[in-house]
Amino acid sequence: MANTGFLSLCAHGRVTGLAVEAGAGVSHVTSVCLGQTLRKGTQRLGVAGELLSTHLHRLLLESPNQPSAPHTLTRKTLSQLKKQCCYVSLDYERDLQDQGFQHPARFQMPDGHWITLGKERFCCPEPLFQPMLLQHSCPGLHQLAWQSLQTVPDHARRDMLGNIVLSGGSSMFPGFPERMCLGLNLLSQGTGVQIDVLASPKRGTAAWVGGSMAASLTSFQRAWMTKDEYQEQGAEYVHAKF
Repeated sequence: MANTGFLSLCAHGRVTGLAVEAGAGVSHVTSVCLGQTLRKGTQRLGVAGELLSTHLHRLLLESPNQPSAPHTLTRKTLSQLKKQCCYVSLDYERDLQDQGFQHPARFQMPDGHWITLGKERFCCPEPLFQPMLLQHSCPGLHQLAWQSLQTVPDHARRDMLGNIVLSGGSSMFPGFPERMCLGLNLLSQGTGVQIDVLASPKRGTAAWVGGSMAASLTSFQRAWMTKDEYQEQGAEYVHAKF
């Protein structure tokens, strides 16, 4: 068993850094130093892919431009719609107020009908950075990342700043890396630090890739719980083993 933040770092060839994970059910920020997860540097956000799909459905139903938007859109169709059409705005308030910055996109429904998305394209993922839009009192992901960095010992913080990695399917929105970088640099103003983030094109499966890499190391072999151990000790042995 391993922390997904650590595994995401492994996928990028690192054992020290800050993992910003935006997945399907939950989002996390995890500080890892030399392979050890720093509990004080772990933050959780209850906004992730599934909630964003529900949010997108609600936006479509409320849109005056989509009076015939179906009430029974399937989860699969909403996921496809989200992946194909949605993006993260670099200036949400401006784009919301100025229609000139809203770039419509068309999507063909399974029944053959077409729908057009306007501001819904960037309103859908915005709660990752402004959870209050969904009545969540938690700070946004960029703020949680900054808070996590403040818990890291001074001697390790520089390494953390140079190894901020993004992972998870909900980090794949176009504009997500740029918005994360922009938000962190706004928070770090006055510190003299320029922050960049690492965003692999394959970051959607980074935790799984990191897990397969870690499990292939000879040093990892002692972390297995064998079938014989399981049969002898039972399922409770997992707590002693790991």
